[in-house]
Formats: sequence, structure tokens, C-alpha cells
Amino acid sequence: MSKQLILVTTALILMISNLGFAYESKEISLENKKETSQYTFAWSFSKDSNMKPRGGTTTGENIILDNSENLKWKAIREPQISKFEQDRRAILAMSGGYRTSFDFLETVGFTKEHQPAQPYQSWGTEFVYVVEDTGSFISLQHILVMYFQANNDSKPAPMVMKHWRQDWQYEPESIVTFQGFNNWQKRKINSKETSGNWAQSVYQVDDSPRYQAIGLWEHTGNYSSWASGETWRPLPRREFSVRSDYHVLIGTNKHTITPNGWVQEEDNLKVKLESVGRFTEEAPIVAKEIGLARYERIIEHDWTPGNDYWKKTGPFWKNVRATWSELMQNQQTLQLDSQKLKDSPMFMKLFGLADQFSGAQSTQDMQAKIKQAISSYLSSD
Repeated sequence: MSKQLILVTTALILMISNLGFAYESKEISLENKKETSQYTFAWSFSKDSNMKPRGGTTTGENIILDNSENLKWKAIREPQISKFEQDRRAILAMSGGYRTSFDFLETVGFTKEHQPAQPYQSWGTEFVYVVEDTGSFISLQHILVMYFQANNDSKPAPMVMKHWRQDWQYEPESIVTFQGFNNWQKRKINSKETSGNWAQSVYQVDDSPRYQAIGLWEHTGNYSSWASGETWRPLPRREFSVRSDYHVLIGTNKHTITPNGWVQEEDNLKVKLESVGRFTEEAPIVAKEIGLARYERIIEHDWTPGNDYWKKTGPFWKNVRATWSELMQNQQTLQLDSQKLKDSPMFMKLFGLADQFSGAQSTQDMQAKIKQAISSYLSSD
């Protein structure tokens, strides 16, 4: 990386390691420091002062929204294109540079002693790259490029980090489903379930699996949206670091393209498991949560550090993706060692290797070290 980049400490990486909703820091535009009037859907009768939303408070540079015509959004509505091509253009419309905001609120409790969890709010800036597009398969990689305000008048230095990835496959033959306790299992899909549908596969920052879901894109006039079926997901970092009373999120995921970007909505149940794939017999549902992530197009944000990072480490991460793909293709069950992940997060090891091989093309040594690193986290239990 460039000397201008901030070294990302272990603590910071841990906070932002899991998907777009994971980091505990956020950029705040200087103009946003002024008093604003906001009305939030929340627990209006709660007297608990701890119900103030948690999230980061670091200060970043000013953000300029892109108010020009969104040609990607317009392209979805081009006359006489096929439904399949509309779907593809909607997926590709999620690429580009954005200010991202994340809001999560626990809305319902299902136990007598339930107390609402502290809401979560955060935001940052990230660029979504088209890694691959073969027609029926599209891969999008998110890269954080954030600028934190310095203590003096000097220009803020950038913080760059590889973030989550989303792959889209048209009419897949199988998907990998999360079963809890770092266990994923492959499931065959019948033709009725997959016909005309796309599978969205979401991967963590180290390209390990997170969840896969199947859904249908709907296009009506100025509306383009994809809704998943019910999906099991691991706890995101924003919850993993503060919660131990449930084991899996079970819910739906919705992506909607807008004239100024796109929006992701979640509707989740927080569920306790007794073992892999098996609910706790008594009171398994802890609470319900809703989530909203807005991706708003921005201009005049310097994405150069992210471009440089992805250009230098792209060959390395391509090998990482291939290694995971081979594992999931050849195994019916993928089990990761939970204790080892807790003691020494896998993404830290892979990020270190990415720096080691920065600027290098694929070699046998690179491939061997990637396979060795990932294999060391696999469990036979």
C-alpha cells in the first residue's frame, strides 16, 4: 500500500470485518455536526438512556451527493429488453461509489424478560467493483475508502479495506446454506425453485461464505427490486462482538434500485440453536430485528487508494475465491473451527498474506500459502 494509507490496526479490522454493517466507526460530514432534526422509529416509551444508537463517531470529510441522472437506473427501463437483461442491469446498477448508511433496530421481543437492544447506526464510503460478468454470473466486490479528519489542517489520510462481496448466479443448480456454529451445507435446487430466479451469495471479508439466497427480480415502471426467500445467516460483527444470547439470524433480504443508488432491507429473527441446524426446544426466538442500508451515489470522492489496493491485490484475492469455490464445490458440508476463529480471526491471516503478495501475480507459492491458511481453519467435527 501507499505510504499515505493509514495502517489498519487489529482492533479496527475486528470492528469492520463482517459485511457492510460491521464496522463501529463512521464518517461524519462536517456540516452534519450542526444540530439536525431527525425522527427515528424506535422504543418511544423506553426510559433507558442506553437506547441511544450505538456506532462510531470518528469525523470524516464532507460528502457530495451525485444528483445527476443515474444512467444505470435508466438503462434498466430501456424499451424492449428482455426480463433477463433487466435483471442483469439491476445487479450491475449496484456498482459504483457510494455513501453508505446502516440502521438496525430490534422491534419485537419474544420472552417475558426481553429488554430491547441498543439500536445500531453507522455509515461510511465504499466503492463496489464489478469483478466478473459472464452474463448469467456477476460478482461485485465492496472496498471501503474512508477519510478520517486529522487533528490539524492537513489533508485526511485514507483508510482502505476489502469489504464484503456479493455474487449473483442465474438459475443455480445448488446453494450453500448456513446451519449455525460455523457450519454450511450444500443443497440441491429443483428446477421449479430456480426457474427465472437469481441466487445472491454473500461472502465475508476473507471470502469465506456467509449466506446464499434465491429470489426473483421484479420490474414495474420505475420500480426494480429483488426479494430473497428465508435465509439463515451468521451473526454480523456488529452483533457478534456484543451478543451471546442467540446463534443465527433467520430472515429475508431485499435489494431495490433507486434513481440515486440502491437500498438493502432486512427482516430478521434472532434464534437460539441447540445444535447444528436444530432450534432450542424452549423459547428459541429471542427477538425480531429490521435493518436498512442505503447506498447513495457520491461525487468528488478520491477512490484512487481503493483502486490501487484492488489492482495490487486482485490476483491474490482471485486465488482466495478459487480456493473457497473448490472447497464448496467438492464438499457437502463445510465446518470451520469456531475456537480458532475466535482466537485468531482468519481474515487477519489472509489480509497479511494479501499485503505480502501485493503487486504479485499468481504463483504456486501464493496458491500454496492460501490453501494452507484456509485449511488450518477447517474442522472435521
